Amino acid sequence: MATIKKRRWQTSKGEWREAFRVSYTDREGRRHHKQFEMRRDADAYRIKAESELARGIHTPEAQSITLSQAADIWISASEANGCDRATIKTYREIVNRHVKPHIGPEKLSRLSAPQVVEFRDTMIRTRSHAMASKAVRHLSMVLTEAMRRGLVAQNVARGVQVKRPRGEKRQRLAKRAEIPPFEHLQAMLKAADDLASEDPRLPVLLRVVMLTGLRASEVRGFPLEKADLKASCLTVAQRADRWNVIGPPKSDAGHRTIPIGPSLTTILKAWKLRCKPSELGLMFPNRRGGVIDQKGFIGLLLKIQIAAGLAIDTGRRDRKGESVYRARYDWHHLRHVAASSWLNDGIDLKRLQTWIGHENIQLTIDVYGHLVVDARKDAELALKAEKSLLAT
Repeated sequence: MATIKKRRWQTSKGEWREAFRVSYTDREGRRHHKQFEMRRDADAYRIKAESELARGIHTPEAQSITLSQAADIWISASEANGCDRATIKTYREIVNRHVKPHIGPEKLSRLSAPQVVEFRDTMIRTRSHAMASKAVRHLSMVLTEAMRRGLVAQNVARGVQVKRPRGEKRQRLAKRAEIPPFEHLQAMLKAADDLASEDPRLPVLLRVVMLTGLRASEVRGFPLEKADLKASCLTVAQRADRWNVIGPPKSDAGHRTIPIGPSLTTILKAWKLRCKPSELGLMFPNRRGGVIDQKGFIGLLLKIQIAAGLAIDTGRRDRKGESVYRARYDWHHLRHVAASSWLNDGIDLKRLQTWIGHENIQLTIDVYGHLVVDARKDAELALKAEKSLLAT
């Protein structure tokens, strides 16, 4: 039971002061005191302390850690729970660049919802809306972990959000899957075939991505043994991260089996006989038998597009005085090609979600929903609706 006592004392200058002191005993039997100038503030703290003590979630201010310390605990817990290296790197960057500099020194017991709102407003003023949203979201994740450990009574960041401006919402729609024109796909396939004598991986690699929708990291880390050519399917069970380390897919949805057609099956049977064996048993190893790094993997597609006449001239020159090009399409565009082909063949969005490796159906709808077009079915539905309404 917390109590409030009014204190009155005289300062060294002879002035009389008064305050209200809240006193209580914690679950370990230790006595704590906190002083307030106003009675209403003391009453509010007493009620809060009693409620938290009753629920076993109270942390005395003297024992409370700072938000910076809580953030470090959260990151360590994420590492222990198996988060991949790239995710941990992102967590550290957001916390160190955006959260800690602004409210890191604040103790968890003193952190309030208005402070979080002020932090959000500061982020919106000084960062992009996307980064402001990430900063607030990661702050909430830090506090959730602190709650789980009994270091704070509540997550005061829960419910605080960064709303996207209308302009950014429209911009987000522009991130829907863009499919390269058919003639461009044909040009890339021909260019890859022409480059086969120089690099025999290119024709096979290009067809695998276009027909299976594998992510770049999944292709770089794909083992030959996971290509079941009797059953005509590829099973994704690992990936190569940005440091070329082989590990599991980033999410449970990344673990999946993708069917392939007879043409690709035949191509991969031939490739299995030609592919140089490597220590990691990769389908597409680099020239030393290891993982193709990200820069090198991007370079392969750029090489194909230069040969196909699709690369974009940047107007710059390299040290040799030669033109510098950038790719018109990245590997993700080719991943979209597979999804588009499947939809054209009539698969449903739920199956597409599984084959493409999305964690939730909403993401699949956001990216590929605009490709679901069935003019005949639309006409049939419109006719049925008309007959029903007009009773004709």
